[in-house]
Amino acid sequence: MPLHDLKPAEGSRKKKTRVGRGPGSGLGKTCGRGHKGQKARKSGNPAPGFEGGQMPLHRRLPKRGFRNTRFANEYHVVQVAWLERFEDGAEITLASLRESGLVSGHEDLGGAKIIGKGELTKKLVVKVAKVTAGARERIEGAGGSVEGI
Repeated sequence: MPLHDLKPAEGSRKKKTRVGRGPGSGLGKTCGRGHKGQKARKSGNPAPGFEGGQMPLHRRLPKRGFRNTRFANEYHVVQVAWLERFEDGAEITLASLRESGLVSGHEDLGGAKIIGKGELTKKLVVKVAKVTAGARERIEGAGGSVEGI
């Protein structure tokens, strides 16, 4: 079949509706917007949550709870299984994790946290900010040691 004979499937391409093009189009004059009113205007839809000038619900309700987002510590999460790429007896620090690509260097968070997902067969010395109980068990089970910072 030559390329110039190719056509889209029947009914798959639909023409864009052109509003305001006379009464014969079915969408002339007011273009389906009705007469006057806010939604008939060019920029007639208010922002989400706007209640016509009434105090919006999200501002009427009281604030609840304590938010610590400004001071919360975030950590780079590293799985135990990912530590298999290091040599036996290696010392794992935040710097070595950055060099290996396990932790992206552009983020300056509170350090690294090792979680106990996966298995470990190598003897490693881990010196990071946080280690979960399961991760500590797997690292020490493989003959390694964990030192908190």
